[in-house]
Amino acid sequence: MSGEGFLPYCRHLIEDDDIAAVTAVMKGDTLTTGPAVAAFEAALAKTVGARHAVVCSSGTSALHLAALALDLGPGDCALVPAQTFAATANCARFVGAEVVLTDVDPDNGLMRPADLEAAIAAHPGKRFKSVHPVHLNGQSADMPGLAAVARAHGLKIIEDCCHALGSIAADGAVIGDCRHGDLSVFSFHPAKTIAMGEGGAITTNDPELDARLRLFRSHGITRDDRVFVDAEHGFDAQGVPNPWYYEMQDLGFNYRACDIQCALGLSQLSKLPRFGEIRNRLVKAYRAALAPLAPQVVPITLSGGEAVWHLSVALIDYQACGTSRAEVMNALRARGIGTQVNYIPIHWLPYYRALLGEITLPGAEEYYRRCLSLPLSAAMTEADVARVVTGLREVLGL
Repeated sequence: MSGEGFLPYCRHLIEDDDIAAVTAVMKGDTLTTGPAVAAFEAALAKTVGARHAVVCSSGTSALHLAALALDLGPGDCALVPAQTFAATANCARFVGAEVVLTDVDPDNGLMRPADLEAAIAAHPGKRFKSVHPVHLNGQSADMPGLAAVARAHGLKIIEDCCHALGSIAADGAVIGDCRHGDLSVFSFHPAKTIAMGEGGAITTNDPELDARLRLFRSHGITRDDRVFVDAEHGFDAQGVPNPWYYEMQDLGFNYRACDIQCALGLSQLSKLPRFGEIRNRLVKAYRAALAPLAPQVVPITLSGGEAVWHLSVALIDYQACGTSRAEVMNALRARGIGTQVNYIPIHWLPYYRALLGEITLPGAEEYYRRCLSLPLSAAMTEADVARVVTGLREVLGL
């Protein structure tokens, strides 16, 4: 992408073989619920080292399915970091559960074990059932520490891995292998490392959770005769399953991903090592180029492990630079450089402000006050990084 064209803060990279994979499905006999779906699920499970993977229509539907699979519902309470996209918290609200927000590290936005403990202690009497750690920007949260707290309080764990496909935690766990949690959720939105257009997935090592995810993904309907409950209608006089028969055993949703999406996802997944290497090389270049701008501009702190970076975030002291974030973003856009803020703290969103009241979470607020996502994609070059940092330096007057 080198040159003087507009640099968005994120961008998919679709190549000719991706298009060919989609075209092959579109010329074939099956557009949905076909072999590309099963092939993508198998490839994803192998990539992250989980026993099961269930693909679905989006990262948000994946979060919702995970909540359903764990039977999260009214009277239960979910613990969610305040620094994340709204969908992480919304999945608990979709099923009628309460949300309690935890604070995060102000220098990288990640939930820490102490943040989880503090949130639990601050809400005595709540029936906490789940915690939803977020692996932010590509970096992993401290899952051994968070899992220890979760186990001590009897909590189930849904890891939001939407930013971290391909990342490896400090303890060597592959993000999504469910070594420490019950369910791991991914997104394949075009902003992410690999793209399906829209798409998501859940991984787990629990066969019962896998079965529940698949049931809720498709209207609560099953055609598996091994679990039929109505023998009279499900089987003929000889006990053979009737060929047309299905059962709706629970209230589910149409959250399926089609073969077109999965063909693209499968092609993109094969490129994860290359895409990850490019992104990591670019973030390394960013960190080196930003170093002279300290202390007014610093990269987020590293949590350990080997991240596959989804976002390249700089923390900027706008007041010390005599400007505002809006002025910086507008000035960079005028130079053909796109930026974004990821994310507004959950407790400042009007829906959650009305729901939770006025609360203060200083770590999340401090991270938000300074964060700015700079352009990052596998379509970029190190020359693009230099252009971004030069523009940022000029705009900030550093």
